[in-house]
Amino acid sequence: MTRNFDIALIRTFLAVTDQGSMTVAANMLHMTQGAVSQQVKRLEEMLGSTLFERDKRGLRLTDAGERLLGNARRLLMLNDDIWADMTERTVQGSVRLGVPYDLVGATLAPVLKSYANRYPQVEISLVCASSPELLEELEKGAIDLCVAEEPFGSSQGECLAVERLVWVGAKGGNAYRKMPLPISMVADTCAFRSSVFAALSNGGRRWRTVFENGNIEATTATVRTDLAVTAWLASTVPADLDILSIEEGLPELPVFAINLHLPKGDATPPAQELARHIREGLVGARPPPPPGGG
Repeated sequence: MTRNFDIALIRTFLAVTDQGSMTVAANMLHMTQGAVSQQVKRLEEMLGSTLFERDKRGLRLTDAGERLLGNARRLLMLNDDIWADMTERTVQGSVRLGVPYDLVGATLAPVLKSYANRYPQVEISLVCASSPELLEELEKGAIDLCVAEEPFGSSQGECLAVERLVWVGAKGGNAYRKMPLPISMVADTCAFRSSVFAALSNGGRRWRTVFENGNIEATTATVRTDLAVTAWLASTVPADLDILSIEEGLPELPVFAINLHLPKGDATPPAQELARHIREGLVGARPPPPPGGG
């Protein structure tokens, strides 16, 4: 009897594993949560094993799921490598990628290096700005694709990852104790700005802005010297700064998504290939979402 894996089921299994949530995996795969649940159930029935169980933090792998995980990654990687090798066409020209300031470094640098090595004949231009500004540039055709940080569930983009927005302060600092609360934001167009100020207003906390001038290095410096606090995605916080908790009297901040946006029309081959590299580089490389996802 021939027994074959359905690669679509493996891809769904890995998405749920990496995101820790069927809801987030469904958004990422452009499927309904019910369809994701059915695919996981089909895979479990094929293998005769339960792959996920739920705890207070969300979904986690069972022992059987852990056994499947490594082989599933290798199987999917081999599938995608064979597909790329057999169908790849010559990619050349140029591509303009828009990226928020805080994602340029450790998050996207490996992706850009991988892409440049694979397609040395493509000229890459990097445009850094706030997420709202990047989406405007994409709409105008000034860039070919962009990665944007947006409130989870409010975007038409392709969800690559979901993570917490957190308060950040100096190591052992006292800025968070000050009244009004001094806040340093990268720019007045920052994607986090309205969510941060809404959380403070709802919590009855007064604040004042210390810096909003489009320079992430200057923002980091104001936090590092304990002149202010800021709000960043948890994975982007430098090791020499502290993530502040609600025990410090700061209101809880919402969940944000990292989304990939392509133009409404057909994307160019260099843009399509860069989008693929970004998907492969970010999905599975981000921390799991906070508790509460279905």
